[in-house]
Amino acid sequence: MTDKKPQPLRAEPAEPTPTAAPAVPLPVEPPDQAIARLETERDQLKDRYLRLAAEYENYKRRTTKERAEAWVRAQAELVTRLADALDDLSRFAHVDPATTDSQTLHEGVDLVERKMWKELAALGVTRIDAPGVPFDPNVHEAVTTQPAAAPEQDHTVGQVLQAGYRLGETLLRPARVIVLTWQGA
Repeated sequence: MTDKKPQPLRAEPAEPTPTAAPAVPLPVEPPDQAIARLETERDQLKDRYLRLAAEYENYKRRTTKERAEAWVRAQAELVTRLADALDDLSRFAHVDPATTDSQTLHEGVDLVERKMWKELAALGVTRIDAPGVPFDPNVHEAVTTQPAAAPEQDHTVGQVLQAGYRLGETLLRPARVIVLTWQGA
């Protein structure tokens, strides 16, 4: 028989142990290249900023010009709409009162007023001049007060001294009114 010597048992690890990876040096940009790259980025951002600033200035100038042109067009449209009534008014201003009776003058002025209000109403202008309505400080300017005849007239418009005007929802001028106040019995 042959003699076999038993081999000593060695413990082998079941899993290999991780070993630290060899340190890979990170690429380092040379200072001259880093400076050049950063200067290029800075120049690009500066150029972008200047272009945006110029575009904004052009936008402001263009909108200001467009707004002014729109205002001139609106004024021209208003004058065009009122031109007929202004021509009629001019004719009445040059009428010889000795040859024209007062009834004809009155009817003519009434006609001119109706023409003007027709055009103003088409533009959205309304008149604020109704007595007897509740006093509203948003559309009325109280000039003075007068005693009311009945309690239900308290804080109502008794008399309109000067009409007010609105353009759409925008108040152009408040109506100047006398406000009735109940003093008690």
